[in-house]
Amino acid sequence: MKEKGQQPQNLQECTLCFLIKENQILLAMKKRGFGVGKWNGVGGKVKDDENIKQAVQRETWEEIGVKPTEFKKVAVLDFLFPESPKDINWNQRVNVFLVDKWKGEPIESEEMKPQWFAIDKIPFTSMWSDDFLWLPRVLQGEVLKGKFIFAQDQETIKNHSIRAIK
Repeated sequence: MKEKGQQPQNLQECTLCFLIKENQILLAMKKRGFGVGKWNGVGGKVKDDENIKQAVQRETWEEIGVKPTEFKKVAVLDFLFPESPKDINWNQRVNVFLVDKWKGEPIESEEMKPQWFAIDKIPFTSMWSDDFLWLPRVLQGEVLKGKFIFAQDQETIKNHSIRAIK
C-alpha cells in the first residue's frame, strides 16, 4: 500500500496496532513518553534492521505481551508537527493494522496499560484529536491514506486530508 512519490523528509516509520475481538477493541493507556495520558493502539518505531511486519510483532510484544499472528494493514497516516522544537522530530508515517489473531493475553507493561472497549464506546475524548476522523472508518472496513498537520500544542489539527484507497 505504497503511495506514489517520495516520502516527506524526516518521517519516522512507525506501526500502530489495534486488537479486535467480539465487537471490542483493545486500547492502551500510554504511561510515559510521547502521547502520555492518551488511549491509543500499540506500536512504535520501525528499527533499521527490521521490516514493518517484524516491528508490529516486536512492538506489540514489548508493550502488551502478545504476538500478533494475523493482521491487516488498514491505513498509512502521516503526522506532521512543523512547530515542534528544532531538536525534536515528532513527524511520523504510521502504518495502522487491525489484529484479529494473536498469541498470549494482553498485560500491562512499563509503557502501556491495555483495556478492552466496546467498539461503540471508544473514548475518543481521551485519545489523539485525529483518531475520531479515521479510526471509525477503518473499523468499518475502509483502507485509508491520511495526512495530519498539528499545531505547536501537539493537539490542535491545523490541516488534514483523508482518502480511501480501496
